[in-house]
Amino acid sequence: MIKGVHTMYYSSQADELRAFLRDKLGLHATDVGEGWLIFDVPEAEMGCHPADPEKGAVTGTHDISFYCDDVEKTVAELKAKGVEFTDTVADMGYGLVTHFKVPGDFAVQLYQPRYVKTPPPKAKSKTPTKKAVKKVVKKEVKKAMKKAVKKVKKR
Repeated sequence: MIKGVHTMYYSSQADELRAFLRDKLGLHATDVGEGWLIFDVPEAEMGCHPADPEKGAVTGTHDISFYCDDVEKTVAELKAKGVEFTDTVADMGYGLVTHFKVPGDFAVQLYQPRYVKTPPPKAKSKTPTKKAVKKVVKKEVKKAMKKAVKKVKKR
């Protein structure tokens, strides 16, 4: 079963981008060898949108964005760390959106969602119910009683 999503940025300044993600955005990373960092992200979600070639979204296009609870506060925190934003916050309907520059000469979207996610269904509990426990205990007691009766009869 799928347990996560692995995303990638390709950058002409990969080492600088790794440092940016670690130092400016505060993402924890695991060095998997030779300086290759795999970053942990606090949570993830995936949207699937219709292709729109006239707007540059051809089929197969993918995009990675960051989201937060308070975009104005997050912008202020990131600016204090030297992050440069390419535009002001704008209401795009689905959320309050802006973009910031990252090493490699590209911009990444940051947004505060306007939508509310429904929680995923709860996994079925592996803890047995009282009814199931009683059934097993009753069965085991019955087996033990039969065994005890056989011992008594053999005497």
